Amino acid sequence: MSEAGQGAWRPGGGRHVLLAVHTGRQDITELARSSAARLARAGITVRVLDDEAEALGIEGAEVVPADAEAARGAEIVMVFGGDGTFLRAAELARYSHAALMGVNLGRVGFLAETEPEAVEETLTAIEQCAYSVEKRLAIEVDVLDAAGNVVGGTWALNEVSVEKAQRSRVLDVVISIDGRPLTSFGCDGVLFATPTGSTAYAFSAGGPVVWPDVEALLLVPTNAHALFARPLVTSPDAVLSVAIPPDGNRARVSADGRRALDVPDGGRVDVRRAARPVRIARVHPATFGDRLVAKFGLPVRGFRDARRHDPGHELAPPRNVLARDVVSLPWDGGGAAREEVRGGTADPDA
Repeated sequence: MSEAGQGAWRPGGGRHVLLAVHTGRQDITELARSSAARLARAGITVRVLDDEAEALGIEGAEVVPADAEAARGAEIVMVFGGDGTFLRAAELARYSHAALMGVNLGRVGFLAETEPEAVEETLTAIEQCAYSVEKRLAIEVDVLDAAGNVVGGTWALNEVSVEKAQRSRVLDVVISIDGRPLTSFGCDGVLFATPTGSTAYAFSAGGPVVWPDVEALLLVPTNAHALFARPLVTSPDAVLSVAIPPDGNRARVSADGRRALDVPDGGRVDVRRAARPVRIARVHPATFGDRLVAKFGLPVRGFRDARRHDPGHELAPPRNVLARDVVSLPWDGGGAAREEVRGGTADPDA
């Protein structure tokens, strides 16, 4: 779901941008430093995380702890890295009103908004507030014991994986939707994914690609020993459950590959839509279909077109930022695009 700047920065207030940087590569830290310098010249306060501050060495930056308060009051969390860095930044932005904006410096970078060659256009958009914000569905997880008591919980932007704890044994599961048993089978695990995460782990496990503006929950079994173990797409308001028999293999929960929980013997995992979505800032006009073509290198010529071109050569794609090319922002002096983000009412304490 896209919002026209609803809840974005409101002119007249102080502006803060938090940087989340993969500091293990020199080229990434240098790009983050130059970006911070430009934002500072525009009068925007730059924040850096305390565990990254020394490696970045950005003079005049506000250093904050890497906790739930890091992004509070910030307008943007600007991410320099791959999808792993983006997911780490999502943890920081989750309990604030900040929107995530990624610069892809990884291998795929499906979550990122821009490539390094278009950073200047992205910084201009931040300076002029010429961006829109998408609300992405996230999921919340409850882990229950055999008596039905909640003993743990977490959340995810991409997916939650319920996996077997012992590689040598099959995990027996019972799948339920909205409290009603649906099926049972042995497997390596079960994935619960969002549309955003449909192109990540769930895609690798054979799940469908779901456009991010579709509100739905996905359930994808992994290596199931069953005839009926197909991926399912359910209502976004459904409660998806997987129960683990007490005499079966032990299980654990992994959320976005970053947060892990153990499931008690005979326990259950409930997955539902999170009350708070994740906000992602968008600058460039590329559609989700454009991202699929660029990230997966999909062939886009027709069958008959192949007869009119040299075999094995694709038609030349249009210039776009996802193909590591540069696009011009669709502004007329910045006015029309800026209108998108000025109609909101910010809550700096949200």
